Amino acid sequence: MEQKQHQYELEMKVRDYEVDGQGIVNNANYLHYLEHTRHEFCEHVGLTWREMNDRGWMPVVRKVEITYLSSLRMDDRFLSKLSITRKGVRFIFHQDIYKLDGTHVITAQVTVVSVVNGMPARGDELAEVFKDYFTQE
Repeated sequence: MEQKQHQYELEMKVRDYEVDGQGIVNNANYLHYLEHTRHEFCEHVGLTWREMNDRGWMPVVRKVEITYLSSLRMDDRFLSKLSITRKGVRFIFHQDIYKLDGTHVITAQVTVVSVVNGMPARGDELAEVFKDYFTQE
């Protein structure tokens, strides 16, 4: 299967406490991998989670859809990749995880909305930061 185009990728490794008794990554840990990738992406584009918080900008996950395709196991190294689109007030992170041998592990779509100073917002502040990374669906 050909890998999709992504704007950002992060290599990670499965840690021993992330697996079950069979040595397979627990499904909930994929949410952590996806979130960590989004946070590192934000830092990569010049805006840390702390800076967003200090400015009163709070990206909030609205919806997550994950399709599990294969399993990660203890000590596997993998690439967590993402691209981002914007639809109105929603930022949609298209995320995929691949083993280093190219095996597609999961595909996910994470929808994020923006809250500024405690109030729902259009997200124009975040859009300005992400503008060079938006892709077309």
